[in-house]
Amino acid sequence: MPSGKFNKILIVRTDRIGDVILTTPAIKLLKDCWPDSSISMLVSVQTKDLIINNESIDEVIVDDRKGINKGSFGYFKLVSDLRKRKFDLAIVYHTKKRTNLTCFLAGIPVRLGYKNKKFGFLLTDPLEDERFLGNKHESQYCVDVLKTLDIDLSGLDSEKFEMQVSISESSEKWADSFLDRNGLLAEDKIIAIHPGASDSTKQWPYKKFATLIDELIEKYSCKIVVVGDETLKDISAKIVSLVSGDVVDATGFTTVGQLVSLLNRCSLLVSNDSGPVHVAAALGVPVVSIFTRNEPGINPECWRPLSANSAVVSVPVNTAGRIGINFQKANECDQKYLEIVKIPQVLEAVDSIFKL
Repeated sequence: MPSGKFNKILIVRTDRIGDVILTTPAIKLLKDCWPDSSISMLVSVQTKDLIINNESIDEVIVDDRKGINKGSFGYFKLVSDLRKRKFDLAIVYHTKKRTNLTCFLAGIPVRLGYKNKKFGFLLTDPLEDERFLGNKHESQYCVDVLKTLDIDLSGLDSEKFEMQVSISESSEKWADSFLDRNGLLAEDKIIAIHPGASDSTKQWPYKKFATLIDELIEKYSCKIVVVGDETLKDISAKIVSLVSGDVVDATGFTTVGQLVSLLNRCSLLVSNDSGPVHVAAALGVPVVSIFTRNEPGINPECWRPLSANSAVVSVPVNTAGRIGINFQKANECDQKYLEIVKIPQVLEAVDSIFKL
């Protein structure tokens, strides 16, 4: 176990939006315990806007794999940049070959991370990875890594963790302009819909979302904004084409920072289990999160939104296994499986939030 205090710390989290946000409670705890230590965070281009103004992070470093850090020359530029900073501790939450090798080549003497076959032997202090069990929330797993540093975690409760997400002035101005251009008022009840997910087996059918939107408009006289990155454009277009009421389609038109500011102006987000769920939860925006998968490691216990005014609608535990669906192969039952979550269940969850 590493002992003593570290002065220059690198947090490595180069994966997706939700992963980065759910690491922020651990970073805040680390900064609170060692306020004089300098904490840098290595992230991807996509997620830098989420932490750029985080008070617990002294420096944001970007691994731009499609730009300045592309190829062998770009990669060794990243390694060189990190080596110059002379970090004495790396906490590698995203333990992949690239990240483990980078911290090793950067000469960081103490390297914490999860034990695996992706160059895990390069870590000085490998940890057993139990995240696949899904027994705790991901934010709690992130905090638990700090136990290796002999930081007192007694009395901590993941239900009381506060996620942090940065809001930029430029994105705020953009969001105000976006609402104005689309005839949306600050006092409107705006419900954001995010129909995407990192895996197609976690995407509730677009026809269900379309029907849900019509129900929401009729019941709450609300305004609907569909959000997501450019990979969701086709799905969002199908949803909009099926909805009888007016819908604002913002899919593919926002940066991550702009998405943060747009969600911050919404009354509710309805989404598949995905990154925007955790953005909204960090902002205190109510969330209904739909889980079409409920198996160890991708279950609500591990990935639910951590906010008091949120709700989860999920298939029962291990439903796929009980009915013989193998998501590793194309299966004609998959679409039917995705429809296990019913529209009335989602509407009931929305009702529970708006009645609070």
